[in-house]
Amino acid sequence: MSENNNHANLDIVRKGLLERIASGEPVEKVLRSTELKALYSEIPTLPTELRAEYGKQVNRLKQELEQAAGEQAAEAESLPPIDVTAPFDVNTPPDKRPELLSARVGTRHPLTREIDLMLDIFYRMGFSAVESRLLDDDYHMFESLNFPNDHPARDDYDTFMTEEGLIAPAHTSTMQNRVLRANKPLLERGEDIRVVVPGRVFRNEDLDATHEHTFYQLEGVVVGRGIHAGNLVATLRTFLSEYFEQELQAKIQPFYFPFTEPSFELAIERPEILRKDDSEEQKWLELLGCGMIHPNVLKHAEIDPAVYTGFAWGGGLERLVMMKNNIEDIRHFESAKLDFLRQFQS
Repeated sequence: MSENNNHANLDIVRKGLLERIASGEPVEKVLRSTELKALYSEIPTLPTELRAEYGKQVNRLKQELEQAAGEQAAEAESLPPIDVTAPFDVNTPPDKRPELLSARVGTRHPLTREIDLMLDIFYRMGFSAVESRLLDDDYHMFESLNFPNDHPARDDYDTFMTEEGLIAPAHTSTMQNRVLRANKPLLERGEDIRVVVPGRVFRNEDLDATHEHTFYQLEGVVVGRGIHAGNLVATLRTFLSEYFEQELQAKIQPFYFPFTEPSFELAIERPEILRKDDSEEQKWLELLGCGMIHPNVLKHAEIDPAVYTGFAWGGGLERLVMMKNNIEDIRHFESAKLDFLRQFQS
């Protein structure tokens, strides 16, 4: 390649790189461009007498680009910050500014409203509340709840996991160990632990009118001296009667959960709004899982099961809200459809 061709090629590359900078492309990206690297790789292919001069010119081009980088950075620092959330800038005349929506148009999401109502009922029953986590670890998801590594019940939880091994909780029971440990001083003072845990949970579900991959649960934990299954049924019956604003009967039937022993499914008398007729089939509605806290779970929290007993329950909140408000599809809650949300304006 002749010396004139070298210079022509260098000029073409220089012009192209400067045009890219002028168009707003970050200089750091231009400095890493294949065109600039090609100029350097071309040096060893030149005759010996041309290499030094050509190399100096390539270095000068690189210095020119680096100078442009400094100027670009200085210019960016001198510009005033932009508020990308602002609907208009300070120079927009008042008559040209868009009309802002009144805060009176909005309303709370039906789930938010109903969760607040549920928590208010439990506050009046002497409970405190702790919010669940959106990511947790294997210990709190399984091991602290009496799921050893080889426990077959783990297979029932088709959970979402990150590459680092963190878990998107499939139930709010992940907070149970933390709640027991944090409130253990209450037991030492002769008081009971009474805590509810609302939070989002995540499961690999086939979506339909009654199943969502993301939904809310409410966990409840009570521990103290002499706590028994009768207290469990009475507590849930009181809450549900208050929530549905009518006196409801409740019953339990045997079930299995690794973290409770004995374990139950709770059924309530079907609220009038959901009862089609007076048949026995229509009388009862299975609602949630519950049971007496397993001694191993208490031991994980360093609570002596020979001295203290307790119960726990967990159930989906959307289901309660759907029952109370005659909502036919759970997917409405996450849909952001205004025609659905406007029904709950108040």
